[in-house]
Amino acid sequence: MRFFDGLAAVPAGFGPSAVTIGKFDGVHAGHRAVIADLARTARREGLASVIVTFDRNPLEVLAPEKCPEALISNRQKVELIGELGVDATLMLAFDRHFSEQPPERFVQDVLVSALGARIVFVGSDFRFGAKGAGTVDRLREWGDASGFRVETIDDVTVGGERRASSTWIRELLAAGDVAAASTLLGRLPTVRSVVVHGQKRGRELGYPTANLSPAIEGFIPADGVYAAWATIDGVRYAAAVSIGNNPTFDGVPQKQVEAHLLDVTLDLYDRDIEVSFVDFVRSMTKFDSLDALIAQMRDDVARVRALLGLTPAR
Repeated sequence: MRFFDGLAAVPAGFGPSAVTIGKFDGVHAGHRAVIADLARTARREGLASVIVTFDRNPLEVLAPEKCPEALISNRQKVELIGELGVDATLMLAFDRHFSEQPPERFVQDVLVSALGARIVFVGSDFRFGAKGAGTVDRLREWGDASGFRVETIDDVTVGGERRASSTWIRELLAAGDVAAASTLLGRLPTVRSVVVHGQKRGRELGYPTANLSPAIEGFIPADGVYAAWATIDGVRYAAAVSIGNNPTFDGVPQKQVEAHLLDVTLDLYDRDIEVSFVDFVRSMTKFDSLDALIAQMRDDVARVRALLGLTPAR
């Protein structure tokens, strides 16, 4: 997949193309259905399939107090879209200047001049341009004049109940329900960071952990212990992951993410790590003694093994 970081990166003469536009936060099951439809249509009609997205949620500029936390970083977004078989992704900087442009400017500069759009897929409630002045009906009018057609996208529902959405996924992750979030995402919810030095308490207790730097990419689930997979340099390891401030000890940062890799001892300091959450094990608890904590950690690891389908430790 080709990645264009702004309009200036799109080569002259690119296209003709089929385009869809959106935030694509999480690249969840609903997004994946839209992107699959886009890719099929583009192949059938001999067009390049293109995702147009933004470097931040527009609310970060338009109404910061209402802007939710992103589910994934821009780097994660581009990587996930790249796995779905589209030809190109164009990421636009959504700043104040961009937000104040009239909708016809977006049509001309992005869809017509840069991408040579022939088909544009949008949701039925799609709005764009300054103050949301651009509607689907107006986009169709501009398309008729500029040589592209507009197709609206149906919502994707899960279990016939609720539309798949980033909002719903945030709610599930905030409640620790990573298994249900995985269903909506179409993949395991994943965070990424660098392993940093911690206070080595886990090592002293017999359960050494990789401490993730607070500069984490991805939405961190609720405090608790989870069964997870940790990936380092492309190799996947079973892991018991703790999120929170570990109330048994003083001075632990809020939302500290620590991964105990099962059955392996590695020097992970300063290495990139991805943690993909499979299931919730238990809530964070304060223990009255280190012996009680160690006994619970032993039980946690056994439950993680079962949830990941591993054989019991000998």
